[in-house]
Amino acid sequence: MADNPTFIDEERGHNPPLGLLYLASYIKQNSNHQVYVLDAQVDCLGYDDDFLKRIEDIGPDVVGVSAMTFTLIDVLKTIKLVQKVSKKFDRKIITVLGGSHPHLYPEETICLENIDFVVKGEGEVSFLKLLEALDGNGNFSEIKGLVYRKDGQIFNNPVGDLNENLDGLPFPDRELLPVNKYNSLLGAGRIVTTMITSRGCPFQCSFCNRPHLGKRFRYHSALRVVDEMEACIKMGIEEILIYDDTFTINRQRVLDVCSEINKRNLKFIWDIRARVDTVDAEVLKALMSAGCTRIHFGVEAGTEKILRVLNKGIHLDQIEKTFKIAKELGFEILGYFIIGAPEETKEDILATIKFAKKLNPDYVHITILTPYPATEIYARALKEGVIDHDYYLEFARHPENGVEIRYWDKELSKQELFGLLGRFYREFYGRPSYILKQLLKIRSVKDLLKKARAGYKILR
Repeated sequence: MADNPTFIDEERGHNPPLGLLYLASYIKQNSNHQVYVLDAQVDCLGYDDDFLKRIEDIGPDVVGVSAMTFTLIDVLKTIKLVQKVSKKFDRKIITVLGGSHPHLYPEETICLENIDFVVKGEGEVSFLKLLEALDGNGNFSEIKGLVYRKDGQIFNNPVGDLNENLDGLPFPDRELLPVNKYNSLLGAGRIVTTMITSRGCPFQCSFCNRPHLGKRFRYHSALRVVDEMEACIKMGIEEILIYDDTFTINRQRVLDVCSEINKRNLKFIWDIRARVDTVDAEVLKALMSAGCTRIHFGVEAGTEKILRVLNKGIHLDQIEKTFKIAKELGFEILGYFIIGAPEETKEDILATIKFAKKLNPDYVHITILTPYPATEIYARALKEGVIDHDYYLEFARHPENGVEIRYWDKELSKQELFGLLGRFYREFYGRPSYILKQLLKIRSVKDLLKKARAGYKILR
């Protein structure tokens, strides 16, 4: 029955859906199933006849969709279209949801219309076993992390152990997608892909949670990382963004990756996301020597008070020291900042704006803190009455009613927070010294137009 599984991504922005590509590769390696991956965003597909035509052309037996809480509405629209194709074919297309939302709300999700199965946790092994069971070779009750209904009853199987041997997984099958369509604003038009070299984050930031990946840091070996990099280069990919929460947790592995890149004389550009307390001058020099030219640092706040509230485990002097070393070595730096944390006042946010300008990274990404489900801050918001009820649970049960995102508005109102967000962007990017610096970097008319459009959106 399950000869033709199709995976549709509804979880990410304009980066390849690596979770689904890992799933597809694993199934192809360990079975005879045909697998397709459809990235509706990069193919500019809406909820229309073009999307229906793509599903009809594939003719899937099983469709898996990746879901996060804030993409649930889009996920359900996608599933509804799949069911239209199912009726046209006059045969049942099995629908399966995975990702962080179904992991958090498995029983609520399985009760939604048109959802046949939910897979919690890491999906490679469980999804393959589901396909085998649909073919008559196995029992649903024995599949770790599977949630399903039978005779009006919900069965919620416990999640299996986390995969400790990530090197045993095949490379994500990027050939299932049009790799040349992926690029980024910072990539200057280069063909870009993402890589995930580890799973699980051991840090305890109060605003963040990856419930389906666990807190234990597990990682690919240095050789496996560089093997995948080399495979990407052979595909014509020019830049790789390492999409780990923190690439630099294991110091020796970072040094080994850099050494292996240099040993093979690989020439490409790559970026990482890191914490300021997990790098030093030696590590940064090794990264630069191996072609890593851009680092994304999570700064979050410009006061010790709010860093403590966010449980970041870093200090302002560490941030300044690391930024100084990285800038002296020639790295491009993107700094992540958050405003609207518990206990944060307008004066605290103005101090963060001042600190950001003092650090002077090449780019900043600023967001208003959103208390997401299963995070420490969401629990605190419920306890203190900042959020009056568990509205994410309510949304998980009744997504058809929609949802209005709640912010921590105890100290500052939503309107004030959005006003300060705009001020933060304008004050940082509107500085004459910053604008001149960016103009001097421009190497083409295309680059000029791209940055001009981005600047207009920020400063208008």
